[in-house]
Amino acid sequence: MERIFEIKDLKALDDFLQSQTGTEQLRERLFAEFLKYANYKNAEDWNKAVRLCECLAIIGWGTHEPLEALRGQFFNGNPMTCFFNKFGEARFVDAIWSKRIKGFTMEQGRTGYWFSPDAPEQKQSVSREYEVKEDIQDLKLESQRNWIPKNPVWINRTISNCYENSKAVIESIKKELQPELNRRMRPEKYGRAINRIIINCSYSYYDHDHCKTNYIIADEKLKLKQKDFYPTLLTMFTKQEIEKNGYYLRNRFEFGPFRADTGKIRIGLKLEKEFSELSHAQQKLKLSEYILFALNYIIGKLKKKKLDYDFDLMLEDFNSILTEWKV
Repeated sequence: MERIFEIKDLKALDDFLQSQTGTEQLRERLFAEFLKYANYKNAEDWNKAVRLCECLAIIGWGTHEPLEALRGQFFNGNPMTCFFNKFGEARFVDAIWSKRIKGFTMEQGRTGYWFSPDAPEQKQSVSREYEVKEDIQDLKLESQRNWIPKNPVWINRTISNCYENSKAVIESIKKELQPELNRRMRPEKYGRAINRIIINCSYSYYDHDHCKTNYIIADEKLKLKQKDFYPTLLTMFTKQEIEKNGYYLRNRFEFGPFRADTGKIRIGLKLEKEFSELSHAQQKLKLSEYILFALNYIIGKLKKKKLDYDFDLMLEDFNSILTEWKV
C-alpha cells in the first residue's frame, strides 16, 4: 500500500499493479483500503481514495460497484469532490471545499453522503447535512486520471430554456434514451481509449422580451468562424430584427478536440426555432439524424488515430438503442 501511494505516474502505477501476483487478493486489499477513505474527512484522505480508485480501475473492481473519484468546480469556483458509478449516480461522500489561507477544508452544510451497496454500515443518503469538522490541509485535491468502462455517449442539454413543444422530447432523452444507453451499451467490449463522447444540445427559445435565443444555422458551405457570425448575420437581417428576435448565427455542429488524457471529446449541436415547431415524432427523427451524423463524423476522425477501440461495435449498439427510441 505504501508503494501504491508513492507512485505518482499513472503508467508506472499500471506497470506495478500488473506485475503483482494474486489479482483477486490484491483487489480485495485495495477495496478494503478504499473503504477506509470513502468517508474522507480531509484532503489527504480524498487523495488516497483517488489513488485507490485509479488502482481498481486498472485491475478491475471485481464484484464491487466500480466508481470514479472526480474533482470538479462549484459555481463559486471552490472545488467539489465526489464518487460516481457508471450511471452517474453519486456514492459515499461528496463535498464542496473552502479555500483558507493555509489550505482547503470541507464545508459544513455543503457535504453530503450517498448510499452505496458496498458500504459495510449501509448508511442512507444525507444531502448537504453530513457532519464534517474543519481540517485545513495545504494539499492539491487530486482527480482520477483513468476511468471505468461506461456508456461512452452522453447527450446533454446546455441550458434549461427551450420552446414548449420541445420539452417532451428533451424529457424523453433524459428519462428514456440516456438511461437505456447507460444500461444497454457494452463498454467492456469496446476498449479503454474512449471515456465519453459528450453531445451538448442547445435549443432555441423565446421566453419573454429579455430572454431569447433563436439560432440561425449557417450554410455548411460557408464554414464560418466565430468572428464571422455577426457580420454574416447582418447580411441576412437588420440590427433591429436581430435584437428583437434574439437571432444568433451558428454552425449546426461544433467539434471539439479529443483529449487522450481524459478520453473525452465534446460535440456542440445547435437547434433552430423551426426544429421546435415540428411534431414530437419529427423532432426525435431529426435529432437522431443529427446525432448519428455527428457521431459518424467524429468516429471517422478518431479512427485515424488508430486507437484501441471497437468503434463499429459501439456505433452498432448505439444505433440499435436510438432506433427504438425514435420510433
